[in-house]
Amino acid sequence: MHLDRELAAVVTALPDLHIHDLDGARARMAELASSAGQVVTDEVTVSDHEVAGVEGIPVPVRVFRPSEAAGPLPAVLLLHGGGFVMGGLEGLTAQAVDLCTHLPAVVVAVDYRLAPEHPYPAALRDCEAALGWVASEAESLGVAADRIGVYGMSAGGGLAAALTLLVRDRGGPPVCFQVLDAPEVDDRVETFSARTFENTPLWNHSDAVLSWRHYLRGWSGDVPAYAAPARAGDLSGLPAAYVSVYENDPLRDEGLAYASGLLRAGVSVELHLFPGTFHRSAVLTGAAVSRRQAVEILDALRRALHPVA
Repeated sequence: MHLDRELAAVVTALPDLHIHDLDGARARMAELASSAGQVVTDEVTVSDHEVAGVEGIPVPVRVFRPSEAAGPLPAVLLLHGGGFVMGGLEGLTAQAVDLCTHLPAVVVAVDYRLAPEHPYPAALRDCEAALGWVASEAESLGVAADRIGVYGMSAGGGLAAALTLLVRDRGGPPVCFQVLDAPEVDDRVETFSARTFENTPLWNHSDAVLSWRHYLRGWSGDVPAYAAPARAGDLSGLPAAYVSVYENDPLRDEGLAYASGLLRAGVSVELHLFPGTFHRSAVLTGAAVSRRQAVEILDALRRALHPVA
């Protein structure tokens, strides 16, 4: 690995989030979210809701809105990472508050169901329901219905990509922009980076294999593009995208390939490979490369959601 010097200095202190011990990884991720504490600010109003799910199962969402903002604002549907098998709302609070205040925008974090207890398509259906709710409740939420973006990291990035495919094909609420941060989009796990990075921090080849095994549990037949967007034969007509990938990440090459596929299909794409990084290293905000990544993603969202007339 070619690690950034600041990131390399903290690698040994990172928690073990590898999912060979799924219960343990879930507990450690929950502990990290809890230890981060509440992000208290008078600038943001936070409310919890239950959205009617596609299958009648309620989907918890948490809405963050700038307290003093007037008029309809753009919205960001925020989808957490965790390999389809772990993570939740608590781990999104700091990120959601940051996006809410600095864009500004209404941020809707989605607590989608997790595999293997709820394999594909449960998580995608939850995200679909949340998007539909934001669009249908745009007036009460103070949202501009024509400026809804979706932002996902890792498995959340895969779900974001799948969601844009789904609403394109089924005529759902329009998404104007997608941020795919280290998107998990290819169940085949056969790219060079996927096969090479077996000992990388936080996520490795074995994690990727297990993640897809859990997510596709019970699925028979061909894997659909709505599960693994890298399998999509047609990427045309999708919203413009910002795609970020990490140098030392098993998911690096599938993210690069997906961005290239979007470009070939005529979709506008901004693509960044951050050197010296590894999967989820952006959470280590003390490193200069992480701060640069956060600024660039925020800037891309701001340009997309607050276009200059």
